[in-house]
Amino acid sequence: MDRRAFLGTLAGGLLAAPLVAEPQQAAKVFRIGLLGTVPLTEPGAARIWGGLFEGLRQLGYVEGQNIVFEGRFSEGSGETLAALGAELARLKVDVIVAAATAAHAAKGATAEIPIVVPNYGEPVEDGLVVSLARPGGNVTGLAGPNLVAKQLQLLKEVLPTLSRVAVLSNPAHPAHPRRLREAKDAAGSLRVRLQILEARAPTGLAGAISGAATRSASALLVLGDPMFFGERAQIVELAARARLPVIAIQAEYSEAGALLSYGIDQTDTFRRAATYVDKILKGAKPAELPVEQPTKYELVINLKTAKALGLTIPPSLLQRADQVIE
Repeated sequence: MDRRAFLGTLAGGLLAAPLVAEPQQAAKVFRIGLLGTVPLTEPGAARIWGGLFEGLRQLGYVEGQNIVFEGRFSEGSGETLAALGAELARLKVDVIVAAATAAHAAKGATAEIPIVVPNYGEPVEDGLVVSLARPGGNVTGLAGPNLVAKQLQLLKEVLPTLSRVAVLSNPAHPAHPRRLREAKDAAGSLRVRLQILEARAPTGLAGAISGAATRSASALLVLGDPMFFGERAQIVELAARARLPVIAIQAEYSEAGALLSYGIDQTDTFRRAATYVDKILKGAKPAELPVEQPTKYELVINLKTAKALGLTIPPSLLQRADQVIE
C-alpha cells in the first residue's frame, strides 16, 4: 500500500473508531472543533484531515479517552460557515482547527478560543494574524506561499510553445483576485497570455471550460477552491473533451486525470498542525506561537493523461516528480 492510500484509509476511519495509541493519563477530555467546507466523507478531505488525526495520535491523544472531536463542515458552501463556527464557539471547544476557507469564519465566531489553521496563503495580508513571528491574537498555524507562478512554469516545461493558458477562478473566493494578479505577473515573464474563466457554482463549469477551448487556450490552470475540489472529476472530464492539459494545486486532481498537480503537501501541514494543538492544550498561547511555513511539496504527473493528449513529459520533470501515475 503506498503512502497516499495509507493516509486515505487512516483518515476515513479515525472519526469512526478510536485512535490507536498508548493511553496517557489526562485530567480532562479535550474537545477539538473541526471547521471546514469539504466534509470528511469526501476521500480527498479525509486524507488531508487524516494528517491531523495521525499527528495527534503520535502525540498520545486517544479519541474517547483524552480527546473528542466536534466536526462541522458546510458541504462545500461558504455561506453557512459563520453559523457553524458560532456553533463550535457555543460548545466551548478547547481548540478549533479550521481549514483555510473556514479561517475567517472561525475567527469571526470567537476571540477567546484558540484557532489553528493548517494552511493559509497570506494570513498577515488578510488580517488573520499581526505577524508571522508573533500572531498576536487567537489564530496561529501554517502559511503557504503562492504557487501559481511555479505552476505556469511547469506547464511551460511540458509545452515549450505554450502561448495561452486559461485560468479557472471563482469570483466568490476572497483570494482569487490576488492569485490572478500573481498569475498575470508570472505570465508576462513566461511570454504567456492568460484567459480568465469564472465559475461560481458547478453549473457554470461547462460553459467556462468550453469557452477556453473556443478561444485557443492550450492548457487550463485551476486555482485552489473548495467547490472546484469537489467538482474536480467534472473539471478534468470537461478539459479532456476540449483536449486541455490541466494543472491544479492538489494531488487529487492528477488522480482524477489532470496532467499535473503541484502544491503543498496538505496532509503534512495538517499533521504539523497537531503540534500546535498539543502546545495549546498544554498552556501555550496562540498569540506567541509563530506561524510556520510548509516544508513539503508534491509534484504529481499523470502519464496516462499525457499519452492520451499526445504529450511527452521531459525526463528532467519526471525525475523531480513525487508521484507518477501510469
